Amino acid sequence: MKKIDDVKLGKFLSLVLRHKPETIGITLDKNGWADVKELIEKVKLSERYIDMEILERIVRENNKKRYSFNEDKTKIRASQGHSIEVELNLKE
Repeated sequence: MKKIDDVKLGKFLSLVLRHKPETIGITLDKNGWADVKELIEKVKLSERYIDMEILERIVRENNKKRYSFNEDKTKIRASQGHSIEVELNLKE
């Protein structure tokens, strides 16, 4: 498993959470949420290193605010730009 920088990992997460969750074998719910533990597990299986600390840093430091956690950080989703059907329930 290779360590990659946050930018590359962030781009991979963007692919998974916005366009192709099947790339690593996860499913998003109808609101675009993915289970954090499953995401971390499956990303590791794709030969990339990630843990909760790295994931939190990517979410916190992404300059475009691409990702968000639910309140207890058990779920994560992309905040915008999906090419798959999700209902974000955002206020106009």
